[in-house]
Amino acid sequence: MAIRRRRRARRAEIADRLHSLAIHLLRRVALADRRSGVTGPRLSLLSVLVLGGAPRTLGALAEAEHVRPPTMTRLVQAMEAEGLVARAPSPEDARATLIRATPTGARILRRARSRRLAAMRRLLACLPSRDLAQVARAVRILEPAVARRAARVRRDRPQP
Repeated sequence: MAIRRRRRARRAEIADRLHSLAIHLLRRVALADRRSGVTGPRLSLLSVLVLGGAPRTLGALAEAEHVRPPTMTRLVQAMEAEGLVARAPSPEDARATLIRATPTGARILRRARSRRLAAMRRLLACLPSRDLAQVARAVRILEPAVARRAARVRRDRPQP
């Protein structure tokens, strides 16, 4: 019993520290986003469209961004007015509209992502080789764990 409690406490401590670190890292790289002239929610939506590989419906975008459909509708309308996204009818469903990033939106996203990655590279450049190798190992361990969890959440989500 005591061993389990210690393991649980250790996981809780690591989770707390990792959570705090993730927030600080995101804040640091988000500073680079200001140069894009586009808000964080707009960049996040562009990343879903550009890096996600295909146009999506408003409902799918709302789900991906964890917002309600009316919120996504307002965001898409504003981004459409700014020339960042465009709508097109779905070839599979005449009732559905697909949202895609425009070339301008894709270019803004690529530049913003480049700035974010440059900020991360500068941070990692401060680490000695041994520490960088440990970070790389942690990333290799966490990536599949996060992917498995995301797949489980999608699988267990109630279907409309």
